[in-house]
Amino acid sequence: MKYIIAIIQPDRLDDVIAALEEEEIFLLTVSDVMGRGRQKGVAEVYRSHVERGGLLHKIKVELAVSNNKLWQAVDAITRGARTGNIGDGKIFVLDVQECLRIRTGETGVSAIA
Repeated sequence: MKYIIAIIQPDRLDDVIAALEEEEIFLLTVSDVMGRGRQKGVAEVYRSHVERGGLLHKIKVELAVSNNKLWQAVDAITRGARTGNIGDGKIFVLDVQECLRIRTGETGVSAIA
């Protein structure tokens, strides 16, 4: 099992969800987050002085998938999130040791399927 964390632009969320649904991946968690990448936030000019903005609004999408769905999920997120511009985001893939569905007690892949 794998745990995917994707940090994307807020306006790309609907496209990412639609792309995941095309791959029949429906279980996900979405959070509003703040962050910055290499661009180091936003610079604004105020009274002839450049003021550095610290953090940008982003969306964090988290989902757990079976190993055989990993690249379908990664490709779907990439398709939905890519604009070709700086700040499109990142995708992190982590190993999952175990998963347990609280309601039924199912474990492993059956708990996320």
